[in-house]
Amino acid sequence: MNEDATHAKGLTMNGDEPIYLDFNATTPVDPDVVEAMQPFFCAHFGNPSSGHVFGLRAKNAVDRAREEVAALLNADAEEIFFTSGGTEANNITILGTACANEVKGRMLHSAIEHPSVTNPCRFLTLKGWAIQTLPVDEQGIVSLAAAENALDAGIALLSVMHANNETGSLQPIRELTRLAHAKGIMTHCDAAQSIAKLPIDVKELGIDALSLAGHKMYAPKGIGALYISKGAPIAPINFGGGQERGIRPGTENVALIVGLGKACALAAGRQAEDAKRLWNLKDRLWSRLLSGVPGLSLNGSLKKSLPNTLNVSFPAVAGNILLNAAPAIAASTGSACHDGKEAPSSVLTAMGLCRDRALGAVRLTLGRTTTEKDIDAAANALVKAWRQLAGS
Repeated sequence: MNEDATHAKGLTMNGDEPIYLDFNATTPVDPDVVEAMQPFFCAHFGNPSSGHVFGLRAKNAVDRAREEVAALLNADAEEIFFTSGGTEANNITILGTACANEVKGRMLHSAIEHPSVTNPCRFLTLKGWAIQTLPVDEQGIVSLAAAENALDAGIALLSVMHANNETGSLQPIRELTRLAHAKGIMTHCDAAQSIAKLPIDVKELGIDALSLAGHKMYAPKGIGALYISKGAPIAPINFGGGQERGIRPGTENVALIVGLGKACALAAGRQAEDAKRLWNLKDRLWSRLLSGVPGLSLNGSLKKSLPNTLNVSFPAVAGNILLNAAPAIAASTGSACHDGKEAPSSVLTAMGLCRDRALGAVRLTLGRTTTEKDIDAAANALVKAWRQLAGS
């Protein structure tokens, strides 16, 4: 098998699967989640809106899943709305807030938000809305002082993610929410990356809306949820039947909803244990890379971050070139390709990183199936590839 064919099949040159260190991109579906979903593809196929026994079985399953999602967030079941994923949940919040406001005003988000937040905001500028951006510090964390100065009564919504997808840096959501509410501003949090990795209590955070994505937490792709606190002014942006109380109309995907509910129930019972194990693995990976690569830089905070996320810059070598030279590792960079040229991550440049350091970044994200053996093998492969490329 030639090298191109090997990479196309997702195999290393010796035929093994690469070590998967890209859990912030997506996760495998947990076997228990698959088992919970299975009956709802064929045997329990009813429409939850139907009044007969097939529909009632489906409705009961959806109701149970809603309670499981709510329990993980310490929310009430009627505050949970199922969506097709985190992107739709973010769009509903931002565009729905705009629709609920008769007067076009302003919205505020951080400089490191996901495109599913920044792009709907950009769209709103075409409709007369003004969008402001909150800067972050060198660790990728929003300054509370900057937020306090920027917040005023003319802002309809403040949207700040709970944890960044590239660096894992955690944001002071509770404090930001208090500052916003003091000015009468609604708050939204994209928690796609932190859900099931860290405890999230929407009542403690005081947040008005929170988005989550199933495929980031060992549930299937194509399912997510939106928490909307009682009374929060978010109007529908799609129209059809009355499903999800009009916030997200359309016949429910019962199997996927059941899968998300099961994933939330599993997370509630194991996230503390998972987090402890991931912290230890992350520290092990950082220590081994640091000892093998002089001049290695950490991007973000080592401790004020997700337990599974490590973003590092390798000196004198671009991240995409390094990963191509280490096919035993399945990881990612934050860079993008425009017109054939690599562009540095917008998240890392917002943190003040120079172009070369940003282009040298690699994101290594761990998960439930990651082992110490994986960590040691990955560190060795990355160090070896860097030394070959850098001539060290």
